[in-house]
Amino acid sequence: MLPDDAASAIPGAAATSFADYLGVHHPSLLPPLATRDPAGADGTFDAGHLAPHATTIVSLTFPGGVLMAGDRRATLGNVIASRHIEKVFPADHYSVLGIAGSAGIGLDLARLFQVELEHYEKIEATMMSLDGKANRLAAMVRQNLSLALQGLAVVPLYAGFDAERHVGRLFSFDATGGRYEEHEHHSVGSGSVFARGALKKLWNPRLDEASAVRVGVEALYDAADDDSATGGPDVVRGLWPVVYVVDAAGTRRIPDRELEAVARALLDARSAAGREA
Repeated sequence: MLPDDAASAIPGAAATSFADYLGVHHPSLLPPLATRDPAGADGTFDAGHLAPHATTIVSLTFPGGVLMAGDRRATLGNVIASRHIEKVFPADHYSVLGIAGSAGIGLDLARLFQVELEHYEKIEATMMSLDGKANRLAAMVRQNLSLALQGLAVVPLYAGFDAERHVGRLFSFDATGGRYEEHEHHSVGSGSVFARGALKKLWNPRLDEASAVRVGVEALYDAADDDSATGGPDVVRGLWPVVYVVDAAGTRRIPDRELEAVARALLDARSAAGREA
């Protein structure tokens, strides 16, 4: 943090938005999603086929917390661009962010959002409220609108623990920066229709953390079963979804060994059901 005399000598140094400060003093350091000048973006050029796309993210609440999970596949048209991509990240100690859409821009958005929250906490000496974080993320998504019109949209899913209400909450967004609080569960990305169908059948208000993990993994499995852009558990390569849980203790990533056990149990159950059919 800058000394008081140094901060007063630099216009905007005390701004709570790190992106706004860079936009004034060092705009070249900002990723494309935060550029302020959309000149030349008339919406007629579709660049969506030029960059890999991240696909399905699911999130669900359970008593005392919230879970978010994402598959590991990124696609480029009909080609698998990556089997190892991670699409769910801790935004800060009490919230997580998942990205669907243009992968490169989504990763930039996630990193910048992490810095935004850290910068605010250092400047204000307090943590931003969960609603404030969701509003800030909505503004950042809106800044990417010119690129979204060119086929490079990023649609995040945001979830966190509300320390005032002592509950987990989740928020969805649209490409224009619209922010919507979701209840119980939600999914975004190419496989979201199938994942939501699974979540409707599997979710209940009495889930514990372990059950919530199983529901999240099974929803992604069902999405992968019908959506070619969503990757299911890969037992050959040892690849499992990325799953985070957020509760009063903070953000925690579920270890791969636990996810492997959940995924293998799911695959065994589906195989057994198939043999009995």
